[in-house]
Amino acid sequence: MPFPTGRRAFLATCAAGAASAAWPHAFAGPTATTWPRYRDALVVDACASPGRPEREPHPLDAAELADIRAGGVTAINFTVGSVGSYDDDFEQTLRSIAFWDAQVAAHPDALLKVVRGAQLDEAKRSGRLGIVFGFQDTTMYGENLERFDVFHDLGVRIVQLTYNRRNLVGDGCLEPGNAGLSRFGLELVARINERSALVDLSHCGQRTTREGILASRRPVAITHSGCAAVAGSPRNKRDEELRLLAERGGVVGIYVMPYLRTQGQVQADDVIRHLEHALDVCGEDHVGIGTDGTTSGVEITAAYKKQFADEIAERARRGIAAPGERADSFTFAPDLNTPTRFERLALLLSQRGHSDARIEKVLGANFARLFRDVIA
Repeated sequence: MPFPTGRRAFLATCAAGAASAAWPHAFAGPTATTWPRYRDALVVDACASPGRPEREPHPLDAAELADIRAGGVTAINFTVGSVGSYDDDFEQTLRSIAFWDAQVAAHPDALLKVVRGAQLDEAKRSGRLGIVFGFQDTTMYGENLERFDVFHDLGVRIVQLTYNRRNLVGDGCLEPGNAGLSRFGLELVARINERSALVDLSHCGQRTTREGILASRRPVAITHSGCAAVAGSPRNKRDEELRLLAERGGVVGIYVMPYLRTQGQVQADDVIRHLEHALDVCGEDHVGIGTDGTTSGVEITAAYKKQFADEIAERARRGIAAPGERADSFTFAPDLNTPTRFERLALLLSQRGHSDARIEKVLGANFARLFRDVIA
């Protein structure tokens, strides 16, 4: 989920030291982040933002571009639409797309707008960050499915059917009624399939998730979630949903969010636990990573803490906050608070005995396959 709060890059060594000092229960792993095959791997963050998030979109600066290059991520699914409200969403989303199109045009040596899955190989060869425009809600469509074509023509290729609340398409994960897809929702799924875009079910309720998987003629994604069997949260998916997703060719991305545990600050070992459970349930061809973070790390200043607390309070006021969102539990893992977090996760998986081939799949090969197969 988008959390527009201020972030600046930490050097990897500073992040590791700060984590161990500020968070006594932080993962006590190695400070080195070297997995020999990392720079050759195709790495996909299935939910992320370029740079550091601010309350308002901002032009990428030199430090953020340096973090993008240092991180070695090949492509991200980037949310360009607003969430949780129908008020002015169509116009806001148009402005957001225009802004990020301008950023891609301003940095052609660092960024590549991806509208076909095959372009991931081009991003890898050129050392640029591929950016796939995506939505985390469908409120920008209103009641007019012709708007889907408008946004598709502007490059939107990933569509999450609902955010946390109910919309005209179906129920989000916080709706107690747990209704499934509406007729309008079924029509939207058909349109997404027809235009070779990708259905995303990350924030959807249980019935909407299941019905979305079954209604789609193409494999679908859960780009950023966790495993309910490991940590009970409405934002995490049950084994039965994960298994069905995998059986129909989809991929789930494990995020780096507070919902990976029931209390306390999320850490790298929480991410590993959820990844390993998802691998057990789905198989190694259907699991990836969608951090729900940024390509830069976070400088934890007093100003950041206040801005973060304000954002948590605002989300609660709007009724879109999920259980587990707290001002004292940041939406990142302190021991992954570096642009090279994917390489660190690769190392941790390797140290736990996972094969290099499996690690490459989790880092991005699985989502790359899904993008190539679905996003034509």
